[in-house]
Amino acid sequence: MTLAIAYKLLAVMLAVALGWFAGRMRWLGDNDPARVLSNAAFYIFVPALLFRTTARQDFAAMPWGTLAAYFVPTVLVLLGVYAFYRWRRPGAPVALPCVRAISATFGNGLQVGLPMAAAVFGEAGLAIHVTIISLHALILLSVLTTLVELDLARERAQADASASLRRTLTLTLRNTVIHPVVLPVVAGLTWNGLGLPLPPVIDETLQMLGTGVVPLCLVLIGMSLAYYGLAGGLRGAVAVSALKLLLLPAVVLGVAHLGFGLRGLPLSVAVMMAAMPIGSNALIFSQRYGALEAETTAAIVVSTIAFMVTAPLWLAVLAALG
Repeated sequence: MTLAIAYKLLAVMLAVALGWFAGRMRWLGDNDPARVLSNAAFYIFVPALLFRTTARQDFAAMPWGTLAAYFVPTVLVLLGVYAFYRWRRPGAPVALPCVRAISATFGNGLQVGLPMAAAVFGEAGLAIHVTIISLHALILLSVLTTLVELDLARERAQADASASLRRTLTLTLRNTVIHPVVLPVVAGLTWNGLGLPLPPVIDETLQMLGTGVVPLCLVLIGMSLAYYGLAGGLRGAVAVSALKLLLLPAVVLGVAHLGFGLRGLPLSVAVMMAAMPIGSNALIFSQRYGALEAETTAAIVVSTIAFMVTAPLWLAVLAALG
């Protein structure tokens, strides 16, 4: 663990602590300001970031082999965690399987991942890391949104026996596409496909909003800790942190190395991206669907602290592989 990475982790925790202090002091009032901040991130800042990323992405230059070696095992773990909780917890909140799945797979590739890639792997490794995180939210959030909307539609159909299959499918498709995560991705891909440049004023506005995602989410984590507490979801937080910090990088290592033949620097960057602590988008997702907010908040904090121990272990494993 280099000094630069340690400083970045400390900065993350200090920003979370500031949010916690603001929540404890009720600086933003008592009318659930954490949820207000979450909605602001989900409906304004994250869509701006997603649209700008997809609209500007040069897909022709992407290293698709490396991306497949990372995202195939990651999505497999996501679907596995979702399926486990979907059928093992039939009486749980509808969104619980997807919330656990995002916590087990969505890493903090920006605040923690960027300085780690730069410090450990240099400019070449940083370029690979940036390529992965450029599609990270697009792929994982799109899959999870589709799954949770299907589950919600299934619940609505069971509650309303008169609902036709056509009506249920139409509503599901509408809620999946007209969604603050999926819609900006579709719009950005369409803009990109048409080969249209972003007008400078629009690009500047989207960039400004996108840069607000990181500090807003860190403060939101702290405020959620102040309102929800840590003890209530600690057991689940430890379990899902273990999935994120130990299971996911192990699966990515095995599939990427043995299945896709990935070696050297690309393999190391992919595994360390998988080994990142849980990202703040997991909390935004849990608050959007009203499930496991306390556990997800605790899991982000627990995984970020535990990362100081697990990161050197994965770097040692990679070094042994050569």
